[in-house]
Amino acid sequence: MIEATREQSTLNLAAELTRVRGRLVIAGYHQDGTRTVNMQLWNWRGLDVINAHEHNPERYAEGLRTAIEAAATGRFDPSPLLTHRFSLAELPRAFDLMQSRPEDFLKAVVLP
Repeated sequence: MIEATREQSTLNLAAELTRVRGRLVIAGYHQDGTRTVNMQLWNWRGLDVINAHEHNPERYAEGLRTAIEAAATGRFDPSPLLTHRFSLAELPRAFDLMQSRPEDFLKAVVLP
């Protein structure tokens, strides 16, 4: 299960939906405050919880290559996460929305 929305409610839901001995990958940008987790549920289910925010540049690049390959080969479809699409000319607006994070903004893609 991948949680990618940065919201407490979806973090809770993702944990509920992760199977016993499953993997919960936290890819949401949870930096706007403290989060609480249901440790009883996480422990009972024996979840492997992975923080997807890598700070090592080599590992970060490796993760990007793996994600691009997964999307290119159809193993992962990122389209449900993409709430906004921008052209290169709209890049300043894309960065503004990325910073302000309006309620309807989840992930964006910039296309040529």
